[in-house]
Amino acid sequence: MFNMKLFPSGHASHAQWRTAADGALAMLRAQMHNPRYASAPTLGLLYITDHYTADAQALLDYLSAALPSVTDWSGTVGIGVCAGAVEYFDEPALALLLLDIPSDQYRVFSGVAPLPLVGGPGFVAHTALLHADGHMLDMAGLIAEMAERTTSGYVFGGLSASRNTNVQFAVGGDGNIAGQGHASGVFHSGLSGVAFDARVALLSRMTQGCQPVGPVQSITAAQDNVVLQLDGAPALDVLLQTLQVSLAGDPQHAIDSVRATLVGLMDAQHSATTTAQTGHFGIDTRVRHIIGLDGVRHGVALGDLIEPGMRLSFCQRNAAAARADLTRICAEIREELEPEDGPDGSDEATPARRIVGAIYVSCTGRGGPHFGGPSAELHIVRHALGEVPLIGFFAGGEIAHHQLYSYSGVLTVFTQSQA
Repeated sequence: MFNMKLFPSGHASHAQWRTAADGALAMLRAQMHNPRYASAPTLGLLYITDHYTADAQALLDYLSAALPSVTDWSGTVGIGVCAGAVEYFDEPALALLLLDIPSDQYRVFSGVAPLPLVGGPGFVAHTALLHADGHMLDMAGLIAEMAERTTSGYVFGGLSASRNTNVQFAVGGDGNIAGQGHASGVFHSGLSGVAFDARVALLSRMTQGCQPVGPVQSITAAQDNVVLQLDGAPALDVLLQTLQVSLAGDPQHAIDSVRATLVGLMDAQHSATTTAQTGHFGIDTRVRHIIGLDGVRHGVALGDLIEPGMRLSFCQRNAAAARADLTRICAEIREELEPEDGPDGSDEATPARRIVGAIYVSCTGRGGPHFGGPSAELHIVRHALGEVPLIGFFAGGEIAHHQLYSYSGVLTVFTQSQA
């Protein structure tokens, strides 16, 4: 079995991209001389803030020249990036992670070199890290289609987030992905990422920082994106009753309360028991905005298409709930890594695993300010997981399993047996 070492990581912030790159490279090189870290990984992951998008190609070329052993690159842009326990939010910064994975166990893909269908010849994807341009039509359908190209049906990642140009990085095989000709490796739309085969061990969990403020109810009437009835009652009336506000008595207070409220949307087969017992949403819940109120039909318009039979719960963003739920998913990952006793108490126990690297994709609406202070979100992750190599970015939407989420965090760790 291939013995993975810790993934080298580097990060820096500076108004000049070259200076930031040099700072991150210095961190990488110091780790690559440490025997605990990989010395010559071939896969690089690069996240930048939108301050550097105009120089994305020059930055990628500079890093590629400085790290000649890295023949494959993937990444994108975010309003913020993170590394270790540090969040660089709304400032010029970059984060790098070099993944110590054999080249036959992963494949970089893009729109011009797409991931093959399951069952086809060649590389067989088990999971995939996915970066996407949120301006594309039917993004939810595209993500679901990408998940179908993996044997596990699981993809993770996020949408590029930029106040100017969206960029993605996708380079494979000594500077070019097979099939893309002499493309530069910097893309401005579409889907890209890295697929991993079944030999790459990873764990992934998603957290949503919203707390239900009402029960889970069935949508009994809807049209397009407007919920008309909940459990047979007018949806607008249910919303106002849940929030204990009145449009007639104090309309401004009512509107402010509605603006602070979101909706957890679930498929028809969702069980309300888990949400009621735990007080938080699971991966089968998609948080969506309330985008309007229909006073004529007493409906509530949502930022998603609705079908009768689906279920929903009104919710609100809550810092305490977000902290508790993020701590929960980190604890679940730690528990997964612990050794397990063999059947009937035998000595054939499952060996403990360690984390060799991690990727965290969070929402632009989260980050330290939502959690109570600078870098507070990443401090929670670091406290729970320890000082593991970790980078990530703050996205315009988060991807987990086969769906697109909002106001969530997706934490994925790469692991190796310690036996």
